[in-house]
Amino acid sequence: MRKIDYIVLHCTASPQSQTVESIKQYWKKVLGWKKPGYHYIIRPDGIAINLLPIEEVSNGVAGFNSNSIHISNIGGVDAKGNPVDNRTSGQIITTIELLTVFKKKFPSAKIKGHNEFPGVKKACPSFSVPVWLKEIGF
Repeated sequence: MRKIDYIVLHCTASPQSQTVESIKQYWKKVLGWKKPGYHYIIRPDGIAINLLPIEEVSNGVAGFNSNSIHISNIGGVDAKGNPVDNRTSGQIITTIELLTVFKKKFPSAKIKGHNEFPGVKKACPSFSVPVWLKEIGF
């Protein structure tokens, strides 16, 4: 088992109607990635899709992937492509469930948003992770 220092929250920065398959094709055909950007992606209906075993390294945050688990919600932008927190109740519940499991397994891991890492110029995950964690008592 690899050492996990971070559990990173993301959004896909796409419409909530985007499919998991289209996201996977984008990574493969446009970005040329051999592995997914996230370990888990959460659809608007709250269903989490495991894209990659957590023992493997994904492409979530440049320079921090070897010691991170990546979880993303589909969505995170409005109709004009501007960042917005449009997580559904299903996505929020599933995110909390995944965080609970991973914090038990990796108690010293820090939960961070993608935008909290050095050099990241994205709004991803389109909400403040530290504020949200306080709101939910995590």
